[in-house]
Amino acid sequence: MRRYLRVVVLCLACGFCSLLYAFSQLAVSLEEGAGGGGGKPQAAVASWLAGGGRGAVRGTGGAGPAAHPGGSGRCKDFSLCYWNPYWMLPSDVCGMNCFWEAAFRYSLKIQPVEKMHLAVVACGERLEETMTMLKSAIIFSMKPLQFHIFAEDQLHHSFKDRLDSWSFLQTFNYTLYPITFPSENAAEWKKLFKPCASQRLFLPLILKEVDSLLYVDTDILFLRPVDDIWSLLKKFHSTQIAAMAPEHEEPRIGWYNRFARHPYYGKTGVNSGVMLMNMTRMRRKYFKNDMTTVRLQWGDILMPLLKKYKLNITWGDQDLLNIVFFHNPESLFVFPCQWNYRPDHCIYGSNCQEAEEEGIFILHGNRGVYHDDKQPAFRAVYEALRNCSFEDDNIRSLLKPLELELQKTVHTYHGKIYKIFIKQLAKSVRDRYATSPKEK
Repeated sequence: MRRYLRVVVLCLACGFCSLLYAFSQLAVSLEEGAGGGGGKPQAAVASWLAGGGRGAVRGTGGAGPAAHPGGSGRCKDFSLCYWNPYWMLPSDVCGMNCFWEAAFRYSLKIQPVEKMHLAVVACGERLEETMTMLKSAIIFSMKPLQFHIFAEDQLHHSFKDRLDSWSFLQTFNYTLYPITFPSENAAEWKKLFKPCASQRLFLPLILKEVDSLLYVDTDILFLRPVDDIWSLLKKFHSTQIAAMAPEHEEPRIGWYNRFARHPYYGKTGVNSGVMLMNMTRMRRKYFKNDMTTVRLQWGDILMPLLKKYKLNITWGDQDLLNIVFFHNPESLFVFPCQWNYRPDHCIYGSNCQEAEEEGIFILHGNRGVYHDDKQPAFRAVYEALRNCSFEDDNIRSLLKPLELELQKTVHTYHGKIYKIFIKQLAKSVRDRYATSPKEK
């Protein structure tokens, strides 16, 4: 009996050793398969995560032995122990540290950092406005950004030069696209409302590899991280495919409920200047409509809608979106007005309660208010961000001069509540740039 027990124990021991060896070899093969990109991209991702975003990528130094917590001379060469079996480590290497270091590095490889996809359409004299919008997105965001910029051909060179000059940030990538409409109706789509504005309707059909996307107009300014509006995607329930803010909060001054000659969403319609989309769902969905009893997919419903309503719509593609979601209300997630704050929200007195309580999250300077004196509070914020550089000290110091400029606007409705323009901006600056470079 004892002989059998010894044989069983010996077999178990051999099995355990074999299992350890197999795990070691599996780890080596995974390391070789996942690590095809070399060391530098890996180091960049590590520094991004370790430093919390932009500052880490721009900062000096890398993830080396000196930076490792508890570094006391041992485990000084992590390459020795990356996936070496524990019992084969050199005598001067700390096995436990190497185990955790290997696990950390491997987790970086199998969990790529999520990119946030941001799209904008720029035509005419919109280059500077668009660049200011992109800058505001970069300054406060934490996850890396992927910009999809649709622009007229003559703007491509300028966009490329300006964006390439920001490449040292290493927090965004971009792709430039030509303005593209279905060939058989291109002229009709291009002249709808404003030149190129209806391009946004075709983004789900052009960006087929993109799952989710945030579309914004060129006259948008982010006063808090893009990450925050991007996180609303997780709040979509199973039937929701897009998110927008109401066109008006106060029905007595609403446009759609007083003047529209076509169906529109809800009580006052929705504004499409900030539109968050799950484009995978948009491409798959069959939409109810008032043209046929058959439900139509996104690519099939747009032209019939335009043909039916082109003599009845005023705001172009935004009106078509209102018609779509009138017939499919279950597909729309509505976020509060502070995510798309426009001059209408205080032109006759304040009517966005959420902004009064928490501040403005996203500023939308439609009707050209960044470039005239009709709404000086909007213009002050725009000029502050336009003139701000990416230096941390410059960003931290933009608040006081901006507040002084806003105090000069108290003779306007917006100026009377000027603090809502800087409440979230101050929080964003404090959260991302509260620590001086020396303390980092």
